[in-house]
Amino acid sequence: MRLAGRVAIVSGGGTGIGAATARRFASEGAHVVVTGRRAEPLLTIADEIGGLAIVGDVRDSEHVAVVVAETINEFRGIDIVVANAGVDIGGAVADVSDATWNDTIDTNLTGPMMLVRAALPSMIERRRGAVVVVSSVNGFVNTPSSAAYDVSKAGLVSLARSIAVDYGPHGIRANAVCPGWVATPMADADMAKVASALGISSGDAYSRAMRDVPLRRIGTPEEIAACCLFLCSDEASFVTGTTLVCDGGGLAVDVTGTAFGAEG
Repeated sequence: MRLAGRVAIVSGGGTGIGAATARRFASEGAHVVVTGRRAEPLLTIADEIGGLAIVGDVRDSEHVAVVVAETINEFRGIDIVVANAGVDIGGAVADVSDATWNDTIDTNLTGPMMLVRAALPSMIERRRGAVVVVSSVNGFVNTPSSAAYDVSKAGLVSLARSIAVDYGPHGIRANAVCPGWVATPMADADMAKVASALGISSGDAYSRAMRDVPLRRIGTPEEIAACCLFLCSDEASFVTGTTLVCDGGGLAVDVTGTAFGAEG
C-alpha cells in the first residue's frame, strides 16, 4: 500500500473530490482526518473509512488549529495535507460584492494556507510531508463573471510553489492539482444553472460543455483522487512546486481553431 501508516488531513472531505480522496487514501493504508462544514456527509465518510471527522470552517483559524491538534493527538503527527475545500461563486469585477469576494478568497485561498501553516511544524519535525492544493484549470484560464473564483484558484497554484520553495529543504513537497469539469455536487449545481438559462437538460448542458474537450467527457472524483494519491506517494518523491492538470485535455485545445467547426 502506497500510504501505509501515513496520516492525512483532507479538507472538504465530505463530498466530491475530497470524499473520493479520503476513500482512496484510506484504501492505500493512510489514517485519514476529514474536515468540512457539513456534519452529515463528513461523518458518513469518516465512518466508512474508519477515519476521524472534525466539523468546522476552514476559514476559521481556531478550527484549523483544532484539526491539527486533534490529528496529532490521535495519530502522533501529520504527513499529508490535501487542501480541497472550496466554493464557486460568480461575479465580474464590476459586479462582485466585497462580501462575495472576501468569502471566496478566504475559503479557497486563505483557508488552505492556514491549514498548511498549522500542519507544517509536525511535517518539519518528521522531516517529510506532502501537500496538495486542489486548484482548477481556472488557475490558468478565466470564465466570464468569475473573477473571485479564478483569482483564488490562480493563487493556489502560486501557494503550492511558495510552500515547495520554502520547505523543500525540510523534506516537504507541495503541488497543485488542477481539474477541469468533474462530476461533483458543486459542478452539478453550476450545470443546472446553465441548463435553466438555456432551456435544456443538465445532461445536454454537460454535453455542450464537453464538446471541445479531447476526451469528450467529464471527469470523476475518483480520477482526481488518483492524481492526489500519486502526488502524495513516494512515486512522486522528486515532484514538487508543480501543477498536475487533469481536465481531459481541455487546456490543450486551441479555441480559435474550434470556432471553425473542425470535426472530431
